[in-house]
Amino acid sequence: MTVLIASMPVLRGFAASWRRGALLAARLEALLAPEWQRLPLWLPVALGAGVLAYFAGRTEPGRGWLWLPWPLLLLAVLLGWRGRRMAAWPVALAGMAALGFALPLWHAGRLPPPLELPSRAVILEGQVDAVEALPQGLRVTLAAPRLDGAEPLPRWLRVRLRANDPLRPIPGDRIRLRALLRAPSAPAYPGAWDFQREAFFKGQGGSGFALGPAERLAESGAPQPFAALRAGIEQRVMAALSGGAGAISAALLTGGQSAIPPADIVAMRDSGLAHLLSVSGLHIAIVMGLGFGVLRFGVALWPWLALRVEGTRLAAPGSLALGGAYLLLTGAQVPMQRSFAMAALVTLGLLVGRRALSLRALAVAVAVVLAFNPASLLGPSFQMSFAAVLVLIAGAEAMAPWLARLRAAPGWWRRPAVLLLGMLATSLLAGIATSPYGLHHFGRLQLYGVVANMVAVPLTSFLVMPAGLVALVLMPLGLEAWALAPMGWGVEAVLLVARGVAAWPGAALQATPMPGWGLLLASAALVWLCLWRARWRLLGLPMLVAGLASGAFVTPPDLLVSADAKLIALRTPAGVVVQKASGGSTFVRDAWLRGWGEDEADTLRDGEAAPPGLDCTPQACRFQPYPEGPVALLLRAPKPRRNETAPPLLAAPHCATGAALLVAAEPIRGRCPGTPWVDRFSVWRDGPHAVWLRPGEAPRVVSDRAWRGARPWVPPPPRPRAAAP
Repeated sequence: MTVLIASMPVLRGFAASWRRGALLAARLEALLAPEWQRLPLWLPVALGAGVLAYFAGRTEPGRGWLWLPWPLLLLAVLLGWRGRRMAAWPVALAGMAALGFALPLWHAGRLPPPLELPSRAVILEGQVDAVEALPQGLRVTLAAPRLDGAEPLPRWLRVRLRANDPLRPIPGDRIRLRALLRAPSAPAYPGAWDFQREAFFKGQGGSGFALGPAERLAESGAPQPFAALRAGIEQRVMAALSGGAGAISAALLTGGQSAIPPADIVAMRDSGLAHLLSVSGLHIAIVMGLGFGVLRFGVALWPWLALRVEGTRLAAPGSLALGGAYLLLTGAQVPMQRSFAMAALVTLGLLVGRRALSLRALAVAVAVVLAFNPASLLGPSFQMSFAAVLVLIAGAEAMAPWLARLRAAPGWWRRPAVLLLGMLATSLLAGIATSPYGLHHFGRLQLYGVVANMVAVPLTSFLVMPAGLVALVLMPLGLEAWALAPMGWGVEAVLLVARGVAAWPGAALQATPMPGWGLLLASAALVWLCLWRARWRLLGLPMLVAGLASGAFVTPPDLLVSADAKLIALRTPAGVVVQKASGGSTFVRDAWLRGWGEDEADTLRDGEAAPPGLDCTPQACRFQPYPEGPVALLLRAPKPRRNETAPPLLAAPHCATGAALLVAAEPIRGRCPGTPWVDRFSVWRDGPHAVWLRPGEAPRVVSDRAWRGARPWVPPPPRPRAAAP
């Protein structure tokens, strides 16, 4: 009895806490009641958050994580079935986040490990899966390749044939050639785009180039579906249309961009029209819209059928089948996967009489794409495609009442005004939605993209793509030239717009790229603004501004060393200076400049005046970017005389210089006690290095291996060759 009396205050406190919790849950449920229809839209957001959590780790999680999502999702279903909606929603969010974490873990576990390719030339043999046209020559993708007659490799290889190779292989051919291969490249610097991760999830084992002519073998196999058709269409289009117009026309019909001249790609990018080169939702919408219109018109021409069956119910599935064929023909790229998934839901909505285009359709499309290809979430294609559609749908919902009133008002000019305002709003909203991702991945802002799109998108929609579809229909008859000619005229007009707008002052501004956390903040802001309806959605505006301004709060590295040490870049107060050895990668150099938000770099040469912060002698360059900051010493190997071996690069003569860091493109022999170093051996073991030299701090050195950690796509540390007996 005494114990019971003593426990009464505890029980009363517990009961009071329970009542307060129940009251808080009831208030939260009442607050979210107007948004109840929006709550399921957050489930694919949680799925994406789980995918990001997997890729953010530095070590591979255990396989036990694959079992976590299922009890959480089952619990959410049970709570919802019993009417506990407010309890079911957070549990469902947790379950979807766990599922997002498990999906890439499962995909990574079923994929073969990266290949260890020989550094010497090999005899390569394999079946051609795809053929891509280049500005000069061809590039082939080989499935189940064999090296020097060994067993087939579990990953495919991509090889560039010689420009003068007389062989023109087609998908299904089996070829043999002598080639030099290389594994996928490491990131250009710690934190840059991970080519090895991309290749790992795509199933690619490496790439290379032919050292001699290719030979077609007698036997051949069945190519991938649509591969031969894609190659044939590309060849016929480029035979009828020359130059950039032919390459872009082929890209719009087949999805391959490799043949487009670099100058045209730059013009399209700087004018904000690069999205037209990537087959995406715009293109499949045109294809399906034209197919729907033609099929609907065909039904109307047959009175017996039109009186018995609603034309929409026949035209919608037919247009969806046409869109599916276009999806397969163009290689099922991520924007096309999103567009086709939404198109399937739109078709289903038309057939059952429900609203066709909605945020729920987009949410389902996100879940479908991530289920099949979770690694696509990290790429600009996925991010820009879904962000643009999200903002466009939300913007259409917000503007619908106003546009309806404008459309219903008297006056002949109202409908053209609605069309013009719709085009302007579409270009403006899509530009705003994709700007954070362009700034993060490419470090560029296109200021006049709205103007260029106002002209180029109608040209593409009403001339280029319809003419291209007619050309595809006429190809079996050999009459495609009749339709390809107007298609080429339209593409030339688009290129004229791109070149003109790209030449305007400040058309493409180079800027410091947004960091990953800034992009995450901006993405969360867009989702917050578009998914909620209540006034609290406006909290996304300061989040968006903070994300866009995040580049100003990032401290870029002061020194970069490439993975082969043939490039060493120093960021001085006057600009970037690069020490480049023979064979240094221009691609890596350009990636460094984009990461720093710079357009140009000077080359470090002997006998030239060094910029402020850099003092060079024939033996070394003293680099101090900040007056009160630490000093890095760039050691320079002495040039050997003719027919003489270069002497070793010794650290001892430089130990008394007061340098806080030693850097060299060659192996440094010996060490200075307490002084870190980065040399040829360092990057050989751990990949490219980034160095920060901040006042009042010791040098901060980060390698690519330390940044990425031990993941399935990161090659293990190399081992030195065994000493010869």
